[in-house]
Amino acid sequence: MKTMKAVLIFGLVIFCCSNLFAQEPFYQGKTIRVVVGTSAGNSQDQMTRLTARHLPKYIPGNPQVMVENRPGASSVIAANYLFKIAKGDGLTIGVVSRALYFDQLVARQEVQFDWTKFTWVGSPVEGNELILVAGTTPYKSIRDVVNSGDAVKCGASGTTSTGYYIPKLMNEIFGTKFQIVTGYSGGAELDLAVQRGETQCRATSISGFVGFGAFKDWRQTGSARVLVQTGRKRDPRLPETPTVYALMDEFKTPEWGRRLAAVMLSPGEFGWPLVGPPGIPGNRVVELRDAFMRAMTDAELIAEAKKRQLDLTPSSGVELEALAKEVVAQPRDVVERMKGLLGN
Repeated sequence: MKTMKAVLIFGLVIFCCSNLFAQEPFYQGKTIRVVVGTSAGNSQDQMTRLTARHLPKYIPGNPQVMVENRPGASSVIAANYLFKIAKGDGLTIGVVSRALYFDQLVARQEVQFDWTKFTWVGSPVEGNELILVAGTTPYKSIRDVVNSGDAVKCGASGTTSTGYYIPKLMNEIFGTKFQIVTGYSGGAELDLAVQRGETQCRATSISGFVGFGAFKDWRQTGSARVLVQTGRKRDPRLPETPTVYALMDEFKTPEWGRRLAAVMLSPGEFGWPLVGPPGIPGNRVVELRDAFMRAMTDAELIAEAKKRQLDLTPSSGVELEALAKEVVAQPRDVVERMKGLLGN
């Protein structure tokens, strides 16, 4: 009898101890690595670092968070790393280009990821874009570019960067002749290219343009003119700049062009997506998603974002996961037009 009691007590102790260990948060004492697919210093990098500083407060176990930049090929390098090499344990996540699904749709050889199978954590913004030209050029509108017949050079970092696909879309649906020059490592090099006269135009986010850095001087001195913005409605900060959708009405763009534009402008809804490798355990996905959305309401984060003129219009991981599946499920005719447009 005593032996039986001893066994029961021993079993109870083991059960209680194992429960205590099981309740210890996974992230306690660990470090989360955030891989950014762009060079340091641009608005995407700044927003990621700001988020990374506040994220640990809301993750059970309060882990450390470190950020590293892996620029190249419009973040294809970072995306391939996250999908193929990083462990799906919830300790490595990253920020990639919002338009990477283009490369998957047109079946580029360098793609080693499936857009629909990333673990979607969230995005701090919905980011519409714009095309600007140097103030030294004669162009004041898209129609001026069309009527000139000139091959206006636009800088880009890669085929899924806004600097590549937005001017290409303008060529397809409006008849501009933007010539894309790729190979720039990031925003700073693209800015310098315009300033040096290597290129005459570039695309960038509206938030970045109205926010900080060189663009502030460009706006004040008239060194740049904005030709078009990609949102369905005019951004109140750019009330004089027409949208692609308004221009499609003006140019009487056919239905195929409107469908193509809708697919190619969807990246704005992804913003600056924070993703993880596939296979992260469900409970950790919930913790990361919940922590991200709570961080987006953090008073200190909001105040700092406002100070830096960084917009906050967050989307949840659940919303992004559904959108990822939607944009990849495209009919063949749209995909074929995308292949032609993107050079496949």
